[in-house]
Amino acid sequence: MPQVIIKPYSPVWQSLFQEERETILHAFAPIDVAVEHIGSTSVEGLAAKPVIDILLSASSLLVIEQHIKTLAKQGYTYVPKYEAEIPMRRYFVKSPLGSLRVHLHGVQTGSDIERNHLIFRDALRTNAALREEYQMLKLRLAKEFADDKAAYTAAKEPFIRAVLARSEAIFSSELIQ
Repeated sequence: MPQVIIKPYSPVWQSLFQEERETILHAFAPIDVAVEHIGSTSVEGLAAKPVIDILLSASSLLVIEQHIKTLAKQGYTYVPKYEAEIPMRRYFVKSPLGSLRVHLHGVQTGSDIERNHLIFRDALRTNAALREEYQMLKLRLAKEFADDKAAYTAAKEPFIRAVLARSEAIFSSELIQ
């Protein structure tokens, strides 16, 4: 069975995110954190791997680390092995029975990683042509790299970097005006 499977958009994804958002906010209360739906399941109309990606932004990584046990009680497994590649992120996985897998990306508020996730998501949400272009790329790459998630992800990187660069240029020109 292929590892990379792309499904048509489902409005259920937003509902599942909302449920997880409440769980995460409750786990961190009374500490102020931001919980955002990111990744392809956060973009209405976009086909995606059936995984809910969530961005958890806190004042520091230490705040997130202090809540590892609390998140574990909510079904999240801390996966530190990726910190060598992305040291400014704390990564958690949740695989609830009968529901979609959840990837929780814990980052510091105001970090580049937070900013890039939100910029890319918002670019796809607001630009139908860009969304369609990305969807076609994902569908093609899912066939090409059906048995290699890492290669699939790496092959999307040039597109993502180009969107971020374009968005940065637009943002910069708006600031100058």
